[in-house]
Amino acid sequence: MTTALDLLADRPLVVLTGAGLSTDSGIPDYRGPNSPARMPMTYQEFVSGPAARRRYWARSHLGWSRMRRAVPNAGHRAVAALDADLVITQNVDGLHEAAGTPRLVALHGRIADVVCLSCRSTTTRPALQRRLEQANPGWAARHADVAVRPDGDVDLDDTADFVVPDCEAPGCGGPLKPDVVFFGENVPKPRVARCYAAVEALAESRGALIVAGSSLTVMSGLRFVRRAALLGVPVVIVNRGRTRGDDLASYKVETGTSEWLSLLTAARQPRRATAGSLTTS
Repeated sequence: MTTALDLLADRPLVVLTGAGLSTDSGIPDYRGPNSPARMPMTYQEFVSGPAARRRYWARSHLGWSRMRRAVPNAGHRAVAALDADLVITQNVDGLHEAAGTPRLVALHGRIADVVCLSCRSTTTRPALQRRLEQANPGWAARHADVAVRPDGDVDLDDTADFVVPDCEAPGCGGPLKPDVVFFGENVPKPRVARCYAAVEALAESRGALIVAGSSLTVMSGLRFVRRAALLGVPVVIVNRGRTRGDDLASYKVETGTSEWLSLLTAARQPRRATAGSLTTS
């Protein structure tokens, strides 16, 4: 009987990853089987005024100091070793980049980057973190016991006295936002186009799409599964719990992503080694 590992052993791959891939690195997800209900800030709320932005940055200031210490787990390392045609991640934690993943699209951006909503200049999150620490001495120590949430957030309501620096670009002073796609915000079209192109190419190369650690609740990821299924591209979903793409999957694997992706990498290595020896002989 053919298994998902058999199906994927020697096919070209596109991999779509979600928050479930990073839970083994200590970053909680939004919709796992044991995850409490959460309501992340929307783009519309973030731009509504200083109070909302103060609440966001106060929480993110604490969450980022913990998230930046996370390191890639076995699942990230396995994805990096798969030699996929493209890895599409819905995660903003930067762990695929840290694992050395080639041909990567960070669909929702990276929490380590900051953009000014007025002049659109970009800076690094570590640089902003230093400014936040200087403007709010002792803040982290006073709130050291708050629980971490996904995307560099924490559970905290007492944010009224938090000071948020503005853009430092000459003559600007505009509001700063993490350079990530918030709920209610659109993914930049060039990113979407690159992902669609990679998925559509699988139809000609007889490749397959892997979904790892995503519930596919939001359309930003589900649309690629739908396109693959429409083109007859096999879809393998590895996720604990139901996803919106289950009815479109060729195989649904209910297990941890780190373990299963490591098995897949091991299954593909002998075939890649053989192909390499034939090429160089």
